[in-house]
Amino acid sequence: HVQLVESGGGSVEPGGSLRVSCTASGVSLDDYAVAWFRQAPGMEREALSCIRPGASTMYYLEPIKGRFFISRDKSKNAVFLQMNTLNPEDTAVYYCAARIWECSINGDRYEHWGQGIQVTVSE
Repeated sequence: HVQLVESGGGSVEPGGSLRVSCTASGVSLDDYAVAWFRQAPGMEREALSCIRPGASTMYYLEPIKGRFFISRDKSKNAVFLQMNTLNPEDTAVYYCAARIWECSINGDRYEHWGQGIQVTVSE
């Protein structure tokens, strides 16, 4: 049974940083591309970033470029999203998702999803 679990979310003031983690069980992420998505209330899901098995990265959403950084630690079977200079527009539920080998901006192409974790940016 494949399970992805996000952790590390929470509340932060504007300008602050958070790192969210995605840890897998039941599967080795070594051969998987892992992506981060987010969804704010009343908004469509947005693809943020993806990391391939070889650790090359892609950033899909313009407002996060230069602020968010994706990485992976194969020894921990985990993928991380470091989020810096957060602003209220970053408030959303953040999801990780995995698919074999290749990244995709299309969330429907991911076989495995985490349950999501709330990130709130406010004064």
